[in-house]
Amino acid sequence: MTGTATLERVESFLPERRVDIGDLAERLGLRTTEIGVFRKIYGLGELRFDPDMDLFDLVMPAARQALAALPEGRRIDYVVFAHTMQTVAPPDTDAAQVIRDELGLRGAEAFALNQQACVSSMGAIDVVAELMRADIGTGSRSRPGYALMVTGERAYSPRIQLIPHSAIMAEAAAACLITLDGPGDAVVSYVDRTHGEFAAGLEMGSEEIQRFGQVYAPEFADVIRQAVAEAGLGLSDIDRIIPHNVNLISWRQVIKELKIDPELVFLDNVPRLSHCYSSDVFVNYTTLRDEGRLVEGRNYVLASVGLGATFGAMVLTHSGK
Repeated sequence: MTGTATLERVESFLPERRVDIGDLAERLGLRTTEIGVFRKIYGLGELRFDPDMDLFDLVMPAARQALAALPEGRRIDYVVFAHTMQTVAPPDTDAAQVIRDELGLRGAEAFALNQQACVSSMGAIDVVAELMRADIGTGSRSRPGYALMVTGERAYSPRIQLIPHSAIMAEAAAACLITLDGPGDAVVSYVDRTHGEFAAGLEMGSEEIQRFGQVYAPEFADVIRQAVAEAGLGLSDIDRIIPHNVNLISWRQVIKELKIDPELVFLDNVPRLSHCYSSDVFVNYTTLRDEGRLVEGRNYVLASVGLGATFGAMVLTHSGK
């Protein structure tokens, strides 16, 4: 047993309500010219956004679908709710425990992670894999358990829906059923790197924003290269980079740093879904999978950046299961 984390099922969910970014101008305090910049320069178009949907209506469908792949007789040991914003529910509501209880998994340990912002969903997979490795051989656990990672959050305020000069946030959710050494997609490597000097996030001043813009593409490209190298691979061994949907211009800069064919990065969902907090990479994964564009035995990189600032990349080998 190697203790390799495997993704046994990945599912996603999108609200049905589609909104053109121009229809959010008043809500976000954006002028027509600013919407034009988001559309023409950053490549945004429409997104999913439903103010009438609550958090649990958003996250539970994907969670239930992923949980359906749990083998008969096996149990979930951990439920982790990964989200970007610190506040996603009223202070008297523990969202991770509500998700666990709604799924009927009261015996599982439930907790949340958000310290890496939009990279938290990948970081949560790494965390629960370590917990499951530590559990093997302890108590009655002679074989690996299972964990459920759930991610998704609502753009409940204009303050958290707009990242100036970067992104307009959308709503989506995703979930991953995880075990060790299973038949699913193997997590071959995971690398994250946090630059605490940008910890202010949305509160950064103009000098910090400028500096972040300067380091963004080189640092992100370096983290992707490191993850690929730690997987024992080269970029030529990667079938596709599955990214977050922050915008097109940022990815063009990263592509230039990596010196790769732009077609290697899946950007189709940027204009039609926009940036969906921690859910992007898994929404994009399921889009590719459902379109038959993931190939058994080939390697893929999930890549995202979280304000704060964390750069993350995870290499998967697709099982075809």
